[in-house]
Amino acid sequence: QVQLVESGGGLVQAGGSLRLSCAASGRTFSGNAMGWFRQAPGKEREFVAVISGSGPTTYYADSVKGRFTISRDYAKNTVYLEMDSLKPEDTAVYYCAGRRTVTARRAPNEYDYWGQGTQVTVSS
Repeated sequence: QVQLVESGGGLVQAGGSLRLSCAASGRTFSGNAMGWFRQAPGKEREFVAVISGSGPTTYYADSVKGRFTISRDYAKNTVYLEMDSLKPEDTAVYYCAGRRTVTARRAPNEYDYWGQGTQVTVSS
Protein backbone atom coordinates (compact mmCIF):
# COMPACT_ATOMS: atom_id res chain seq x y z
CA GLN A 1 0.00 0.00 0.00
CA VAL A 2 1.42 3.34 -1.06
CA GLN A 3 1.57 6.02 1.60
CA LEU A 4 2.76 9.61 1.46
CA VAL A 5 3.18 11.19 4.86
CA GLU A 6 3.77 14.93 5.20
CA SER A 7 5.34 16.61 8.20
CA GLY A 8 6.82 19.94 9.15
CA GLY A 9 3.77 22.18 9.06
CA GLY A 10 2.93 24.60 11.83
CA LEU A 11 2.39 28.20 12.84
CA VAL A 12 4.97 30.78 11.83
CA GLN A 13 5.14 34.56 11.67
CA ALA A 14 5.27 36.38 8.37
CA GLY A 15 8.82 36.41 7.04
CA GLY A 16 9.63 33.13 8.71
CA SER A 17 10.54 29.74 7.28
CA LEU A 18 9.29 26.18 7.37
CA ARG A 19 10.50 22.96 5.82
CA LEU A 20 7.95 20.38 4.80
CA SER A 21 8.87 16.73 4.29
CA CYS A 22 7.01 14.00 2.43
CA ALA A 23 8.10 10.44 3.14
CA ALA A 24 6.91 7.78 0.73
CA SER A 25 6.42 4.13 1.57
CA GLY A 26 4.96 1.13 -0.20
CA ARG A 27 6.82 1.83 -3.43
CA THR A 28 9.82 3.80 -4.56
CA PHE A 29 9.22 7.15 -6.22
CA SER A 30 12.82 7.61 -7.30
CA GLY A 31 11.85 7.57 -10.97
CA ASN A 32 8.57 9.40 -10.56
CA ALA A 33 7.45 12.98 -10.46
CA MET A 34 6.43 14.40 -7.10
CA GLY A 35 4.71 17.61 -6.20
CA TRP A 36 3.43 19.94 -3.53
CA PHE A 37 -0.02 21.46 -3.72
CA ARG A 38 -2.03 23.55 -1.27
CA GLN A 39 -5.63 24.31 -0.48
CA ALA A 40 -6.86 27.30 1.49
CA PRO A 41 -10.37 27.42 3.00
CA GLY A 42 -12.99 28.03 0.34
CA LYS A 43 -10.49 27.67 -2.49
CA GLU A 44 -9.54 24.95 -4.92
CA ARG A 45 -6.39 22.92 -4.53
CA GLU A 46 -3.54 24.66 -6.36
CA PHE A 47 -0.13 23.83 -7.69
CA VAL A 48 2.84 25.01 -5.62
CA ALA A 49 5.92 23.17 -6.87
CA VAL A 50 6.73 19.94 -8.70
CA ILE A 51 9.87 17.97 -9.42
CA SER A 52 10.45 15.41 -12.14
CA GLY A 53 11.67 11.88 -11.62
CA SER A 54 14.96 12.45 -13.39
CA GLY A 55 17.19 15.48 -13.97
CA PRO A 56 15.48 16.61 -11.94
CA THR A 57 13.47 19.47 -13.40
CA THR A 58 11.48 21.73 -11.13
CA TYR A 59 8.54 24.06 -11.67
CA TYR A 60 7.07 26.64 -9.33
CA ALA A 61 3.90 28.66 -9.11
CA ASP A 62 4.56 32.34 -9.74
CA SER A 63 3.30 33.16 -6.25
CA VAL A 64 6.10 31.16 -4.59
CA LYS A 65 8.93 31.49 -7.10
CA GLY A 66 12.10 32.72 -5.42
CA ARG A 67 10.77 31.90 -1.94
CA PHE A 68 10.10 28.14 -2.04
CA THR A 69 12.45 25.34 -3.06
CA ILE A 70 11.45 21.76 -3.85
CA SER A 71 14.04 19.01 -3.59
CA ARG A 72 14.20 15.26 -3.21
CA ASP A 73 16.38 12.65 -1.55
CA TYR A 74 16.27 9.56 -3.75
CA ALA A 75 17.86 7.34 -1.13
CA LYS A 76 15.29 8.32 1.50
CA ASN A 77 12.34 8.28 -0.93
CA THR A 78 11.50 11.74 0.43
CA VAL A 79 10.56 15.08 -1.08
CA TYR A 80 11.02 18.42 0.66
CA LEU A 81 9.59 21.90 0.35
CA GLU A 82 11.70 24.64 1.86
CA MET A 83 9.53 27.71 2.39
CA ASP A 84 11.17 31.05 3.13
CA SER A 85 9.83 34.59 3.44
CA LEU A 86 6.41 33.21 4.25
CA LYS A 87 3.37 35.43 3.82
CA PRO A 88 -0.11 35.22 5.37
CA GLU A 89 -1.48 34.28 1.93
CA ASP A 90 0.64 31.10 2.07
CA THR A 91 -1.69 29.81 4.80
CA ALA A 92 -3.21 26.53 3.62
CA VAL A 93 -3.16 22.78 3.98
CA TYR A 94 -0.16 21.54 2.01
CA TYR A 95 -0.37 18.20 0.24
CA CYS A 96 2.32 15.99 -1.18
CA ALA A 97 1.51 14.05 -4.34
CA GLY A 98 3.16 11.47 -6.57
CA ARG A 99 2.75 10.40 -10.18
CA ARG A 100 3.26 7.03 -11.78
CA THR A 101 5.44 8.62 -14.45
CA VAL A 102 8.66 10.61 -14.57
CA THR A 103 7.30 13.86 -16.04
CA ALA A 104 6.32 16.64 -13.66
CA ARG A 105 2.88 18.20 -14.23
CA ARG A 106 1.20 21.18 -12.65
CA ALA A 107 -2.40 19.93 -12.57
CA PRO A 108 -3.52 18.13 -9.40
CA ASN A 109 -5.57 15.64 -11.40
CA GLU A 110 -2.37 14.38 -13.05
CA TYR A 111 -1.26 12.89 -9.72
CA ASP A 112 -2.07 9.38 -8.57
CA TYR A 113 -1.07 9.35 -4.93
CA TRP A 114 -1.77 11.89 -2.18
CA GLY A 115 -0.79 12.47 1.41
CA GLN A 116 -3.18 13.53 4.15
CA GLY A 117 -1.91 17.10 4.22
CA THR A 118 -0.18 19.30 6.77
CA GLN A 119 -1.42 22.67 7.97
CA VAL A 120 0.72 25.75 7.44
CA THR A 121 -0.45 28.94 9.12
CA VAL A 122 1.37 32.24 8.64
CA SER A 123 0.43 35.03 11.02
CA SER A 124 0.81 38.69 10.12
